[in-house]
Amino acid sequence: MLMSSPKVTLLSGNEAVAQGAYEAGVVYASAYPGTPSTEILETLCKFRDDVIAEWAPNEKVAFESALGASIAGGRALAAMKMVGVNVAADPLFSAAYSGVNGGLVLVSADDPGLHSSQNEQDNRHYAPFMKIPMLEPSDSQESKDMMKAAFDISENFDTPVLFRMTTRICHSKSLVHLGKRQEGPRRLCPLNLTKFDVVPALARRHRVRLEARLKRLAEYSETCEFNRIEWNGPKIGIVTSGIAYQYAREVFADTASYLKLGFTHPLPVRLIRDFASKVEVLYVVEELDPYLEDFIRQQGITCIGKEKIPRIFELDPAIVARALLGREPETIRADMSPVVPRPPVLCAGCPHRGFFYELGKLARRRSVVISGDIGCYTLGGNEPLKALDLCICMGAGPSMAHGAQKVFNKFGDGTRVVATIGDSTFFHTGIASLMNAVYNKSNTITCILDNRITGMTGQQDNPGSGTTLQGESTPPIDIEAVVRALGVRHVRVISPMDLTHVQETLTWAFDLDEASVIIVRWPCVLKKLDREERDEYTHKAKFMTVVEEHCSGCRMCLNVGCPAVSFDRATGKARIDPNACNGCSVCAQVCKWSAVVNGDSANA
Repeated sequence: MLMSSPKVTLLSGNEAVAQGAYEAGVVYASAYPGTPSTEILETLCKFRDDVIAEWAPNEKVAFESALGASIAGGRALAAMKMVGVNVAADPLFSAAYSGVNGGLVLVSADDPGLHSSQNEQDNRHYAPFMKIPMLEPSDSQESKDMMKAAFDISENFDTPVLFRMTTRICHSKSLVHLGKRQEGPRRLCPLNLTKFDVVPALARRHRVRLEARLKRLAEYSETCEFNRIEWNGPKIGIVTSGIAYQYAREVFADTASYLKLGFTHPLPVRLIRDFASKVEVLYVVEELDPYLEDFIRQQGITCIGKEKIPRIFELDPAIVARALLGREPETIRADMSPVVPRPPVLCAGCPHRGFFYELGKLARRRSVVISGDIGCYTLGGNEPLKALDLCICMGAGPSMAHGAQKVFNKFGDGTRVVATIGDSTFFHTGIASLMNAVYNKSNTITCILDNRITGMTGQQDNPGSGTTLQGESTPPIDIEAVVRALGVRHVRVISPMDLTHVQETLTWAFDLDEASVIIVRWPCVLKKLDREERDEYTHKAKFMTVVEEHCSGCRMCLNVGCPAVSFDRATGKARIDPNACNGCSVCAQVCKWSAVVNGDSANA
């Protein structure tokens, strides 16, 4: 746990954001886990005596809950990755009109370079779109300091604040000076219709006040401490923000002057004009879209930006040096040819493997489209499983499956559509998608891969796990009961470790002409099991092994794509790494020669 006593410590940007919120006196925080933002709530939840920290089913619910906490007079925070802001956008736009009571901050963790995301959107554009102020830190100390300031700005200007971070800031560590928690009284505000009930007649009044607020924020931006000039002479001037500031400093050092912007909406017009007028050449260094550059050009100021600096993927000092100075940085070069490529794969013992193995086999025999969703199970589309065709965003698997199936049916195409979605994603936005399929009489097959946890982002609890973020027991939501309540008449719950049962159940679903749901239930191999789970979900073997004299070298076991299974070209036999294997026995069920056996029995 982070300490509240003043000292210096090494923190990631996410940890520093949590520390800043704690020091600012935040009392409520909510989020849906998503890389690169996840650790913010995982850190805040440790301050359980002072902060209520919760996982929400999705980002819209997280922000709405934080808004409710703000209305009740507490300082509140919602955190999410950049695509989560798309989900939360509906209440965000309205909250910009209504304003706040207790300070309200939304953290958007953007992902330049698509390290763990399906797109590379630049959420800086949301601030002018929603007409709310925005802050952008450049390191962990600023992450803490700006977060504290964000709550004051929110309350002083009666507005939600967008706190925009990027992967490099979220996960990089730097020294941070810790402070004490600011304990303040709950802000009391009468709940009246003129503020938080945004019916059209009242929203029109809010709209006028919103423009007046933006003018005040623009004036504040001119003198904000987070917008500063670092003067090193008139030859080169660089306007920059966020992590791009660190890259520019590393490349140009003290040979350039900097206008370092931390309060980036509204932008400080006079400050930018004054800085630009004092330098001979003006560069704009920023990641992704020309957000700063477009604004500067609109003021009639000449600058050099995206005509030289790439507008896609993450920047680094080498890219900046190459683009603006034509210089290749000195690096240590190595011959990478001997390094074997290691594409991401499902973990050894992953419960999704057996299911995707059978679904992929069936899809190759029939005309099938597999509509996937966001989660670990997107890896089911990789070789050798090849059991995924579509993947767009969270909760879209069943929705896309429904639309595609309707068109196939209309034109007499015999193609069947299978949707795959995880348990956490089902709670996120999948319930409404399945509801739509049932209501509109679809005959899609929806497979809910229930691994009892939010696996992809690091084992966070969800409404089906029975535990809250702060470790309290809570009634788990029964997925089967929810599915039946939605009107699905054909439901089966199966184990993915029994391949014969998986195959039979898929055949059963394909023979139906109504919506069906298969709940594929087995805990994530990385999940810490409770006592009941250990009793129910325990493999018969600790690990599997290959009996070489029985192995034909057919390589069928490699088709399950398990990283614990390999092929020894020298002997022409399969091998299983006992340190990686957890005894799921999927490879043994695939082997036609009974060459894969219980490792404990083989060594007895």
